[in-house]
Amino acid sequence: MQVKDSELERYIRLYRKSVLGAALCYVRNSADAEDIMQEVFIRLYTHKGSFESDEHVKAWLLRCTVNLCKSLLRSYWYRFSEPLDAAPEETHYDTPPDSTVSEALAKLSPKTRAVLYMYYYEGYPAEEIAKITRSTANSVMLRLSRGRRQLRKILTDERNGNDD
Repeated sequence: MQVKDSELERYIRLYRKSVLGAALCYVRNSADAEDIMQEVFIRLYTHKGSFESDEHVKAWLLRCTVNLCKSLLRSYWYRFSEPLDAAPEETHYDTPPDSTVSEALAKLSPKTRAVLYMYYYEGYPAEEIAKITRSTANSVMLRLSRGRRQLRKILTDERNGNDD
């Protein structure tokens, strides 16, 4: 059974920011993240299965987002293309993020950024993140721990004036 138009509109309103945020964590480019977000909702619209709840839909959307981001990052075009220097990147947020933390997050690997995003911004527990990313809860906890440690080091080095 396909998702109805009214349901799709509701899911877009509910989960647009979550899907876009997860995509931005992986690809760090607003244009690519928006393309991925559109593709995710197209896949939801054409999805033949059913969902148990809104949380099931959200988890499915994030899983689809992660898969599409990984596919894009592995693609030949993405690996061997250069961004246009003449077109500055502009990312729009409803609330401006702390630029220091955003810059520190950008220095982490895509997998670590995504896990931190899902844990802190989306409120998922490690077990749910493990299901979404198809990994184990232990590996999610390890990524969270390493990510926190890396962020702490980056932010401490910046505060102390060390440019590594």
